[in-house]
Amino acid sequence: MAIPHAVIKHNLAEIRNRIHDAALRVGRDPSEVLLVAVTKTVGLEEIQSLHDLGVRHFGENRLQSARNKIEQFAGDATWHMVGNVQRRKCPEIVRLFHRIDAVDRLAVAEAFERRCEESAREHPLPVLAEVNVSGEPSKHGFAPEALAGAIDKIRDMKHLQLEGLLTMAPLVEDPEATRPFFARLRNLAEELGLGILSMGMSNDFEIAIEEGATQVRIGSALFKHQPDKD
Repeated sequence: MAIPHAVIKHNLAEIRNRIHDAALRVGRDPSEVLLVAVTKTVGLEEIQSLHDLGVRHFGENRLQSARNKIEQFAGDATWHMVGNVQRRKCPEIVRLFHRIDAVDRLAVAEAFERRCEESAREHPLPVLAEVNVSGEPSKHGFAPEALAGAIDKIRDMKHLQLEGLLTMAPLVEDPEATRPFFARLRNLAEELGLGILSMGMSNDFEIAIEEGATQVRIGSALFKHQPDKD
C-alpha cells in the first residue's frame, strides 16, 4: 500500500525545517544543502508525491528495482546511483542514471570510463568518490590514506567528472558520535579541492550539515507512516 501524500508532505516539511535549522546553527545558507530522496523502499506513487512537493533529486541503490521507476517516471528528475556498483552493470547504469554517487574503487571508475567512451556520451558523467572514513570492514570506499592517489587517477579520466566525496558514518545510537567522521570527510574534500560532500542520512543528517554536508540522503524519515507528534 502506498504511503499517503499527506504523510509524505508532513515528513518532508519536517525534514526541510530541520535542514534549515541545522544550516543556520553554523551560519550556513540552507539553500547550500541538497536533499536527495532515497526511494529504494517505495514506488512510483511516493516518488510522484515528492515530485509534486518540489523534490527533484532521487537516489536508488539497486539497478533491478530502480529500472522500472526511472523508465516509467514521467516527471523531470535527476537520478543518483547511491549504492555500490558491480562492474558488469555499468552499461545499464550509465544509460539510466544521471549521477554516480558511490564510486568506491578504481576498477569501477575505470569501468564507467570505458562505457562512457563506448557510448560516445556527450558530457562527462558526474561522480562522487566514496570514502570509508570509519575504517569499518563492512563498509565500502577508498581508505582515506589512499584517496589522494585514487583521486588523481579519476581526474585523469576524460569521461568522468569528479565532483566530490561521499561517506556513510557508523550507525550509532547518539548521532553526535558521527561528528568526527563527517569532519574528516570535510577536511579530505578541502585538501583535494572538491566541493560536494554527500554525507548524512535520516538518523544523522543534522550533524552532517553542521560539519559541511552539501547533500544529504534521506529515505526512511520521508516515508515513516506515523508522523512525530509535538
